[in-house]
Amino acid sequence: MAVEIRESSMVKPAEATPKHRLWLSNLDLLVVRRHVNAVRFYRRGVSDGPAFFSPDVLKDALSKALVPFYPLAGRLAQDSTDRLEIHCTGDGVLFVTALTDATIDDIAGSNLSDELQRMLVPSLEDGDRAGILAMFQVTFFRCGGVCLGSAVHHVAADGVAAISFLKTWAAVARGAHEATTPRPWVDRTLLRARSPPAVRFDHAEYPRRGGGSKTEIIPLDNIVLPLSRTQVNALKRSAGIQCKKVSTFDAVAAHAWRCACKARGLAGTGDSRLYMLADARSRLRPPLPAGYLGNAILRASAVAKVEDLTSEPLGTTADTISTAALRVDDEYIRSLVDYLEQVVSGDDDGAAELRLGRWVMSGTDLFLVSWLGLRSDDDFGWGRSSFTARATFTFNGLVYLDRSTDGDGGVDVTITMELESIARLKELFYEELNDHPLASQTQGTEAQGVWDDF
Repeated sequence: MAVEIRESSMVKPAEATPKHRLWLSNLDLLVVRRHVNAVRFYRRGVSDGPAFFSPDVLKDALSKALVPFYPLAGRLAQDSTDRLEIHCTGDGVLFVTALTDATIDDIAGSNLSDELQRMLVPSLEDGDRAGILAMFQVTFFRCGGVCLGSAVHHVAADGVAAISFLKTWAAVARGAHEATTPRPWVDRTLLRARSPPAVRFDHAEYPRRGGGSKTEIIPLDNIVLPLSRTQVNALKRSAGIQCKKVSTFDAVAAHAWRCACKARGLAGTGDSRLYMLADARSRLRPPLPAGYLGNAILRASAVAKVEDLTSEPLGTTADTISTAALRVDDEYIRSLVDYLEQVVSGDDDGAAELRLGRWVMSGTDLFLVSWLGLRSDDDFGWGRSSFTARATFTFNGLVYLDRSTDGDGGVDVTITMELESIARLKELFYEELNDHPLASQTQGTEAQGVWDDF
């Protein structure tokens, strides 16, 4: 697939915005320091006119959306102590238009490679783009369809905040006035550490040193394992304990976890840990203000013996996951922020690795990211995207849960693992599910509640 860049420009806020230095919280500083990519594909309808995904319309709406979201138009910098911060300069974001001789059908349903995403999403490697926090590319396909590629720096926003910005941009493009859209909360000092710090929990999810070897290079591959709504509901019923309702997240995560342990051939007496993400916004007391623009996502984890994961009922594993997620309350989050204050100010190698996002996972563990509850309104005036692919897959054990691209109410499970384990994983993933009698009995009528996350 060949992609031709037609135009590249900076889009600045439509009016003057505050100029100041934005303090970053410990949760901002401990994320991976890179842009998080996503690609959204839009098919052109028969009623769409010549202005379909007009770059002028998009850039005008983008400049207006950047007024309330002005930190995204700033630049990464450092303060006098070398602590990272955002300089709200109003310098703008990158906007690129491109053409390709491919069609959307050439890509739909395929597993997007890093190389393909680099063609559809702008990169800091191209030209002088140091410090830019957000970049976008609109690629027009031969079939008339469009791909919107986005790259938002993780330090500037987590997934919830990035989607809030995209929703505002889309609403303005549809004709809404930016003053009528929800306003972001820019101040991040609400997540400042306490003085003195009070660390009351063992925050094993943030080790000073990674669990794996940085020198060992293991061939990796990733695979998309789709689950229909019928199969999802079968897993939820199978995981039910004494009529207890089980969320989609817990059921699918439990199934993926146990299948990965088996596919990897892990020792039964050893431990395996499932890392996951929890949103602090509603868990804090008081909750963070609506529209909090920053990182409020933190790691949580469940740990179990491999022999238990592979032999006990699915519901036991699902309950282990649910219990670990429920532990993340206000005091736990405050304790974590205080613990990270020590990490951020530490001078040992392990602290430096965490500050740079160089955390290495053990080959016995999984890191699961759920996008089930992050469905944004990405209609820019020409209909919603037909399918979306999330960030590039960067490390062993990374798992993404997302809504099925065919819209049947199912879940797409994308897993990055050792190349030698992928084939066995796929076999086990469906073998265990199809062997369960509920897989054939469930009729998939439980639409409500399918998208429960934690």
